Amino acid sequence: MKKIICTVTNDLTYDQRMQRICGTLADNGFEVILTGRKLKDSKELSSQPFQQKRIQCAFNSGFVFYAEYNLRLFLWLLFQKADAICAIDLDTIIPCLLASYLKGCKRIYDAHELFTEQKEIVTRPSVHKFWLSVEKFAVPKYRLGYTVNNFIVEELNRRYGVNYAIVRNLPVLITLAPAGRKQEQPFIIYQGAVNEGRSFETLIPAMKMVNAKLIIFGKGNFFEQTKQLIKENNLHDKVELKGYVEPAALRQLTPAAHIAITIFEQTGLNQFYSLSNRFFDYIMAGVPQVCVNYPEYKLINDQYNVALMIGDTMSETIAFAINKLLDDAALHEQLRNNCVKAREQLNWGSEEKRLLAFYQDNL
Repeated sequence: MKKIICTVTNDLTYDQRMQRICGTLADNGFEVILTGRKLKDSKELSSQPFQQKRIQCAFNSGFVFYAEYNLRLFLWLLFQKADAICAIDLDTIIPCLLASYLKGCKRIYDAHELFTEQKEIVTRPSVHKFWLSVEKFAVPKYRLGYTVNNFIVEELNRRYGVNYAIVRNLPVLITLAPAGRKQEQPFIIYQGAVNEGRSFETLIPAMKMVNAKLIIFGKGNFFEQTKQLIKENNLHDKVELKGYVEPAALRQLTPAAHIAITIFEQTGLNQFYSLSNRFFDYIMAGVPQVCVNYPEYKLINDQYNVALMIGDTMSETIAFAINKLLDDAALHEQLRNNCVKAREQLNWGSEEKRLLAFYQDNL
């Protein structure tokens, strides 16, 4: 049985992509260990068909955290047997590279995004320079890898001559309850990272022009600023921050929403060429969404027509699109029906075949 170790920097609880990937590999004859970090408030991990390992650190943020975690991860990897070590994004790529060299095993790079082009990185010159140096040093040494869309494949090939596969982060196909009676107070949902670059600076003020409630599920590096935006705009009665919700619970909550939100600023190529998890999660839940008209989303929406696309993320534009879906029942129903059809193709059942083919061909 081939053994694969996958490494992340989160605490494993809410990482649906890695749960799907590791679960699929374990269900198909691979021995898998998913490794992350343990936080003071980390919840007990749910049972999975793969092993889970958490590494505890003294520091939880900033450069000192990355330095400590990478050192601890490297030392742990040295004492593990593995046929392949898979680094998830740049923040674990160095210890995986060094350990794979010393152990003589294969190394794989799973690029969930174009890490160096995130807003929180490109807007900080010294941080951007550091991560670009990590990328330039390490990525060319990973000849095996996969990512989420064609743009990142082409960009990494242009930069480093690597040819990676595509494995999109599609949700598992679930049974969708028939559309029931309409809620008396329909709500709007945002789920996912509450991070810089997600246009909360314009989404929150937009809610002053919308007669519905926005519920935000998730946390991130812009969580406290989002709280402040709600306070500054006096929107406590219209915008609710729920924080983290476990994936199983979120899958029950999302289908109850009337409208969903997928928006990003254009700061950084990562946002412009993103293909976020939530975009597909909303489709799976049968919820029409307001979505930025960026290339990867437009490509899918041109085929399936599941979202109302917007050309910018100004507050007025966001509010106009939300209100259109609130007021136009025929359009909302059309998009919902298209979601129900699209989810039969845009699900993990089809995507996991690509994942298995990659590992079966390369291990």
